Amino acid sequence: MPDSDGVAMSAEESSAVLAMALQLVRTQRAALSRRWVDCFLQQYGIQTAEGLALLRLAEAYLRVPDAATGAKLIAEKLLEGDWRVHRGASRSARVNAITHGLMLARALVSALPPAARLLRPWVGLGMQILGRQFVFERDIERSLRRAARPELRAFSFSYDMLGESARTDADAQRYRAAYHEAIVAVGRRADRRVDSARNDGVSVKLSALNCRYEPLQREHAVAELIGTVSALALAAREHNIGLTIDAEESERLDMSLAVIAAVACDRRLQGWDGFGLAVQAYQPRAPAVIEWAAQLARRCGLRLTLRLVKGAYWDVEIQRAQQLSLAGFPVYTRKCATDVSYLACARRLLQARELLPAFATHNARSVASILRWSDGRRDFEFQRLHGMGAGLYERLIGEAAARCRVYAPVGGYAELLPYLVRRLLENGANAGFVYQLASQNIDDDRLLLDPVVQLQRAPSQANEAIVAPKDLFPDRSNSAGIDLSDPVAASELLARLQCAWQQQRHAAAIVDGVQSEGSGQPVRDPARVARVIGTIVPASPAQLSQALQRARAAQPRWAALEVDARADCLLRTADLLERERDALMALAVQEAGKSVADALGEVREAVDFCRYYAVQARRLMQTVELPGPTGERNELSWAPRGTFACISPWNFPLSIFLGQVVAALVTGNAAMAKPAPQTPLIAHLAVRLLLEAGVPSGVIGFLPGEDALGAALIADRRLDGVVFTGSNGTARSIAQALLADETRPIVPLIAETGGLNAMIVDSTALLEQVVGDVLSSAFQSAGQRCSALRLLCVQHEVAPALLQMLTGAMARLRIGDPADFDTDVGPVIDANAQHGLESYVASLAPQQILYRCPLPPGLDAGHFVAPTLVRLHQIEDLRREVFGPVLHVVTWRAGELGRTVDRINASGYGLTMGLQTRLTQHTDEVRRRARVGNLYVNRSMIGAVVGSQPFGGEGLSGTGPKAGGPQYLTRFMTERALSIDTTAAGGNVQLMRDAD
Repeated sequence: MPDSDGVAMSAEESSAVLAMALQLVRTQRAALSRRWVDCFLQQYGIQTAEGLALLRLAEAYLRVPDAATGAKLIAEKLLEGDWRVHRGASRSARVNAITHGLMLARALVSALPPAARLLRPWVGLGMQILGRQFVFERDIERSLRRAARPELRAFSFSYDMLGESARTDADAQRYRAAYHEAIVAVGRRADRRVDSARNDGVSVKLSALNCRYEPLQREHAVAELIGTVSALALAAREHNIGLTIDAEESERLDMSLAVIAAVACDRRLQGWDGFGLAVQAYQPRAPAVIEWAAQLARRCGLRLTLRLVKGAYWDVEIQRAQQLSLAGFPVYTRKCATDVSYLACARRLLQARELLPAFATHNARSVASILRWSDGRRDFEFQRLHGMGAGLYERLIGEAAARCRVYAPVGGYAELLPYLVRRLLENGANAGFVYQLASQNIDDDRLLLDPVVQLQRAPSQANEAIVAPKDLFPDRSNSAGIDLSDPVAASELLARLQCAWQQQRHAAAIVDGVQSEGSGQPVRDPARVARVIGTIVPASPAQLSQALQRARAAQPRWAALEVDARADCLLRTADLLERERDALMALAVQEAGKSVADALGEVREAVDFCRYYAVQARRLMQTVELPGPTGERNELSWAPRGTFACISPWNFPLSIFLGQVVAALVTGNAAMAKPAPQTPLIAHLAVRLLLEAGVPSGVIGFLPGEDALGAALIADRRLDGVVFTGSNGTARSIAQALLADETRPIVPLIAETGGLNAMIVDSTALLEQVVGDVLSSAFQSAGQRCSALRLLCVQHEVAPALLQMLTGAMARLRIGDPADFDTDVGPVIDANAQHGLESYVASLAPQQILYRCPLPPGLDAGHFVAPTLVRLHQIEDLRREVFGPVLHVVTWRAGELGRTVDRINASGYGLTMGLQTRLTQHTDEVRRRARVGNLYVNRSMIGAVVGSQPFGGEGLSGTGPKAGGPQYLTRFMTERALSIDTTAAGGNVQLMRDAD
């Protein structure tokens, strides 16, 4: 937690700080009351439904190219607000006039929806007005002219060509050129007589300079960025201006520091004190980063500028930690803790003579505290964001001779405004000082509460309203994750995996008397499996029969146990899976060709299945009393069916294998576990863990072997149910086999098959987000997921821009050994899969192939298929599931959304669908019309989480119920009703008692 002791104040000191802060607040509030834009933002704050609707309109409107969709967006957001509640509520007559205009516009659109088209020019004008509030100017030359105005001459500036992160090399090159142009333009007006840190400067965002600025691409991205940033730094030094590296998400911090360290120590930059970095106080690591920066400055013999900010990605950081189930949050979860951390970091900065402090804040109390502690030091500055902090620093510049720099976002409104608005929407901004300052419901005393006192009075250091990652699910522990962005954690994991791989190769080499095959050629022969990993259930037909006989004998005793006892076995299995996580991950990489990240995700999903089904079994398998007439008792109970065949695929050799088996076991059934022929090793280890957890050996039959063994299993009359994940054709064969013998009882088939999974993109979607979600949905796991994206349906008006960005991003995908952390796309499962995919691509006309990633040289081991983008004439041209890294694309026009969904439905498949839109009405329409098991809106289509996104399809894609959902276990059981006439042996005692 932040060092509150280091910033605690005496009563006298606190009183002086409060007095100064009160003066500053009153000045700020007076300034707010004079500016109609501030009054508008105060009236329509993010905390109001109407303010939220306007900001969401601003986030999307400027990028919509077609009039029809733009009008839809306008109408929807106007209708979302009740503008009447704001009538006459502002002190500004201009704001009240705008409110009346919004009321009239809403009434017009409500009565005549097509009228929304007439409002487009006015909305466009409104976006320009709003844009000027957040965007300093559209280009650097305009920015410099505006900065020269008399009212701004007291400020210095840091210009930033902000916008979305680069998705392609072309994006990164465009940003590099813009930053270099800004450096040259700012440098032309720089004062050569003063230190560069006193002149205007430029801030850069590393994610704009490299499209693979990602933790798993650290080695390549850092090397590329060092060269890029060094060139910009040399240009900044030449022009005697400053260059500051902005802070971004916490997962990128270590990469950022590596780039900064290399550039700072570049000998060509010696004697230049204009280089700097931003540090986010909401990160507990902030004090350590400040100390690191001080040491770096001493080592390199320079002074670094350090901009201290609160942090702008708070919501994103919280969500990421919960999704990855990290050990804790990378940010403070209480606002007052961040404020205390900011003060502690500020005090440390004032003591560090090798650093030039820049305090970026709009908080009057923080400003007053810093001035109190400065103790005569004047080689520091304050910074404010353009559009915020009006009145605060104008007074300080005049009265306290303080220096202040404006952080000025530069760029076109269409590119930059959506980015800045989204930062506001994502950052929990209601708690911010500026928004509280604008609120008429918060008085000065409350606004200026001492954060140290607030933190001390808090019931706990952590915010109890924010669920810790491990406690994300109220009835079970979340599976533990690993932060692969942490270089230490990643390095330690790699060392453990290498040890496991070495042991596996050694075991295989002993059997064969030769060196083991590489990671692209996993050990898959069941006979070798038996010798390598020990005794397993033989897979001959005779031994299959014996396994079924043992199960028939053992299952009644297993079923007779209390459900709690069986659930406890699953919970112990989950703990054992986490104990053996490294060995399981190593097998997933070696045997199934999974990436390290995918292997981690699969172990986590297996753990979640065990814990979730344990909870669900306890919930479901209880006797329920039913209503009836007096003198009668009615009950409903659940009973296991008997013995289930559990037939799992190779693409999820642990999680689906184990999910099927434990679902059968916890409901009291025996399980005949038939893993895919390609992946028996990891399945065998899972069975060993089940036995170690206390599951009796007789109720599990482990049956590795080829498809013929599965057919023999299905044909056996001793089965009472089948659960299967795989192809639609195999599912049909199983269904037919179960019905072939008319004397055989009808048994349930739980089937999850594939799909022609489509993602629909309309013209309101953010293309950079779409590309990221498409890459992961279509090409992660080499496209070998049931849920993987197969068909991209893009609105015609934005298709050219999206496809250009997508092909540029595909060009930077890394294809190779899945054991390498930086691999994006590994091999497909075997030679048959590779041959089938290559044959399919070869059957296409050359003009249909929009892009195919080049395979790097040296991929002789393994079965690799290059990620491919294919253009189709129409949706109906995709007639079957292409199970691999092949993505098809079609276009549709505005107004055709419903018809597009219907055409996708007509394929008969119904597994997953994606939708990228900012229109709520489009979400509602697709949700209403789509016949799919899982619909994903504005996110990736893969990675369903147990208990959060129950997974399974309909139509040709499966029977249901959904795996990882509250109804899944019911199919493994049968319902039994009991009805007793309690008066049969005499009178109705209960009735007579009630009558008395």
